[in-house]
Amino acid sequence: MARKYIDCRNVPSEMNCSVAISADNEKELLEAAVQHAVAIHGHKDSPELRQQVQQSIKEGSPPN
Repeated sequence: MARKYIDCRNVPSEMNCSVAISADNEKELLEAAVQHAVAIHGHKDSPELRQQVQQSIKEGSPPN
C-alpha cells in the first residue's frame, strides 16, 4: 500500500499554510485533513469540503 498525503502548499490560502499531512490509510488522512481545515483554516465540515479534500490526496510523500 502506497503512502498518501495532502500538502496545504498546493492550495492557495491567505495564511500560506505549509502543513503537509500523510498517512498509510486514505480514510485516516481524510479525517486528519478535514480536522486541520476546520481548526486552522476556519472551514465548515461539509460534504463539499470532504470532496475537495479527497480530490487533493496524492500518492507518495510530500516534497520538502
